[in-house]
Amino acid sequence: MPEIPDGYQTLDGSERRAAPGARLVGPADPAEVLSVTIHLRRKPGAPELPDEQYWADTPPAERHYLSHSDFAGTYGASPDDVARVSAFAREHGLEVQESDLAQRIVRVTGTTAQVSRAFGVELGQYETAAGHYRGREGPISVPADLAELIEGVFGLDNRQMARRAGGGGVITPVTPPQVAGLYNFPKPGSHIGRETIGLLEFSDPVAGTCGYNPADINAYFTTSMGIGPGYSTPALTDVGVNGATNSPGGPYDDEVALDIEVAGAVAQGAKIAVYFTTWDENGWVLALKKAAHPQTGDPHPSVLSISWGWAELHGLHDLSWSRAAIHAVHDAFREAAAFGVTVMVASGDDGSNCQVNDGHAHVYYPQSDPWVTCCGGTTIENVSGSSFDEVTWNDNGITGGGISDVFDLPFWQKAADVPLSVNPGHRQGRGIPDIAGYANGYSIVFDGANQGVYWGTSETAPLYAALTAIINSRLERRVGYLNPLLYVLGGTPVFRDIDDGGSNAANGVPGYTAGPGWDACTGWGSVNGHDLLHMLRRFEHHH
Repeated sequence: MPEIPDGYQTLDGSERRAAPGARLVGPADPAEVLSVTIHLRRKPGAPELPDEQYWADTPPAERHYLSHSDFAGTYGASPDDVARVSAFAREHGLEVQESDLAQRIVRVTGTTAQVSRAFGVELGQYETAAGHYRGREGPISVPADLAELIEGVFGLDNRQMARRAGGGGVITPVTPPQVAGLYNFPKPGSHIGRETIGLLEFSDPVAGTCGYNPADINAYFTTSMGIGPGYSTPALTDVGVNGATNSPGGPYDDEVALDIEVAGAVAQGAKIAVYFTTWDENGWVLALKKAAHPQTGDPHPSVLSISWGWAELHGLHDLSWSRAAIHAVHDAFREAAAFGVTVMVASGDDGSNCQVNDGHAHVYYPQSDPWVTCCGGTTIENVSGSSFDEVTWNDNGITGGGISDVFDLPFWQKAADVPLSVNPGHRQGRGIPDIAGYANGYSIVFDGANQGVYWGTSETAPLYAALTAIINSRLERRVGYLNPLLYVLGGTPVFRDIDDGGSNAANGVPGYTAGPGWDACTGWGSVNGHDLLHMLRRFEHHH
């Protein structure tokens, strides 16, 4: 651990340990140039952003969303704080690349040696079974007079903090439009073209390959290789974040194609923005800030779909995320809600284990964040016309779900009979998922061919992101943050309850069981889109 330089103090929430099984093999290359994000506090005296209670009490028709132009002046960082932090960076030989009052960030570049001195860290090269990363252990420190201005520093450590939720297997697939039909989704309204669905996609910051080929997407919609002909290809915009771009050729290209094809097939006419970012904490923070605070010329998403996550904890009490990163991501979701952006996140496909393999139940983050709607997985069986059976998805992958170790039980979840954690200590916390939907496989087009079958809860998040875009187009306004409303509707015909006794126990780890009402496998169940639209309209007329 480095010594804290004179006149410095440690940054609260910045502590990190080595990744499990990682070995320090030597110091980081002192000449490597790093891009670092400094996340600042809100300006002193700034009002609070609307809280969960405001959204619970305010039906969509009466919600007042903030304007991007007013946000920076009211809720952003103070220009004086930005100036002081920028001056500190320059004193250490760092170059200020960008500062943004609304996002509350200052982005700087410098060599490993310069950055290590500026932030009082020792950066090393670590080897793991999955590859290597540049990392650090212990806290970050900054000059004592800046410590209260700075909420987090990201980009020093580029370990992997995002893994995809989907996989592949052999089953009999349906198509996204068929599932939307079974779930009684309404047809898009005439203003669907005003809606933009944002998709977050992640790549290795070193290899940097992740993307899609527009010809594959076009073939999916317009030829018999996919669901075509007869569908229109969505208008796609790529947004590069933290140096990542649309660069196909990586192992996760199928995830990108799946997300685009599901969202675009269901919300025909909506635009799609694909945010390419790096899979470290810095990539998460920057992508969500970018989506929540679009600049001139950027897409303005009304809903985000995220099919990636990382376990909250390494072990029973050991955070794998830094607290500062969770705080910054949580903040970005709350800001997105203030602009009327809905966020759908796939619960994961490794059941209660979350690929941690320590014998304890886990959930992923940001899946567990109370500001996102977490989407678990189901299997649709015995389809006959509009009738079908639906069960917990746990045959080729297993729906994620459980109790957060980071977030307390939100007030809107208190009447849902959320169980205690199955882990020792039996904590009461935020339960996920909130809803569930078909995860048992679609054929997709990528690499110039029909490839199948891809399954996972990463089919559920873009499905419900598409439903949100459709509902927005029908109401002609953004529904925004949905969770408090969904829990008011729990147990109504808006949801098809999955009560099959299915479990999401995985790899010898205890799990949770699907039963009547809300459960930590399938939430409230799958959503009847038409009934949800109807109830949202009724909220408006009864208020």
